[in-house]
Amino acid sequence: MLGGNRHPLYRLRPSDVVEISFTVAPEFNQTLTVQPDGYVMLKDAGMVEVQGLNLAEFAAAVEKAYRGYLHDPQVAVALKDFERPYFVVGGQVGRPGKYELRTDTTVAEAVQIAGGLTPAAKHSQVVLFRRVNDDLVETRLLNLKTMLKQRRLKEDAHLQPGDLVFVPQNEISKIDRFLTKPSVSMYVDPTQF
Repeated sequence: MLGGNRHPLYRLRPSDVVEISFTVAPEFNQTLTVQPDGYVMLKDAGMVEVQGLNLAEFAAAVEKAYRGYLHDPQVAVALKDFERPYFVVGGQVGRPGKYELRTDTTVAEAVQIAGGLTPAAKHSQVVLFRRVNDDLVETRLLNLKTMLKQRRLKEDAHLQPGDLVFVPQNEISKIDRFLTKPSVSMYVDPTQF
């Protein structure tokens, strides 16, 4: 099942850098960055929307754009740079910030990567924020204190790209399972990153 759900093909996003090479017309070779609006500006062929395309679809779009300029545009494309999967740790940790998600990482490991807990940390109420869609964020409350003390590591949540782990200073009295994205700012101060 090539390109199925298990291992989906990478889809281009803003800030990705792609390299285009033409077999018979190297003067059209170029390296482009996908703009925030999802388009790239092809030399002599204009704007092409590429956000959401995989590399094969991108190559086809480039070939189509150059059909008016080249008789048989044979193109090779390569992804040169892309935003690496990441997670963010905030609140009462040694080094709050954005970290690259290189391997399977749990919440407890993320806290350690971010410098560990500060003395003021309320580690019995660590919050995992996970984006469901553009408007909705799922929350999960984890008791790292009990989990680590009783060695119940199976309860430790595994991170997904874009997750936010927040370690509060004070007890959180109530948190809904799902929040709208603007309401997440009640818990996390975006200026700390």
